[in-house]
Amino acid sequence: MTTYFTSDTHFGDPRVLRIDRRPFPDLATHDAALVEAWNAVVEPDDTVWHLGDFALGPPPERVLALLAGLHGHKHLIVGNNDGPATLTAPDWRSVAHYAEIDVDGQHLVLCHYAFRTWNRMGRGVVNLHGHSHGKLKPATRQYDVGVDAWEFRPVTLETIRATRRRRGAA
Repeated sequence: MTTYFTSDTHFGDPRVLRIDRRPFPDLATHDAALVEAWNAVVEPDDTVWHLGDFALGPPPERVLALLAGLHGHKHLIVGNNDGPATLTAPDWRSVAHYAEIDVDGQHLVLCHYAFRTWNRMGRGVVNLHGHSHGKLKPATRQYDVGVDAWEFRPVTLETIRATRRRRGAA
């Protein structure tokens, strides 16, 4: 069982095609590609922490269908673009604005927003966030897990760290 992180899928939200210049011809293609990318890496028994902005715009039955079609045990950290249909969907294992969890021996602080400081940051605690769509300059022990930064798919902590090390060495 693996733990994954993602954010800012913006299912059903046409603004992402324009504002974030995602490489999809239309919203239906966008949504289908993100579902396919998610399910290509996440197994049904894996855990996924979605750090906000899951869906905004589609009717409640579409939000339910999207969530049900994604592999894994899903937790939501609420984002600024998560509407009532997303927040009340029954397939979430948990819904919160903030969480602290341990994964692979690492303590993590999870929020939709990037923090300037966070609990125990001076003791090696890592902050995972979304919201910035890959546009913030990385800070020490802080990582954007949004789909715009990770080829439109969920990512593991191990992958995040390995990629940061490679980028730092370049």
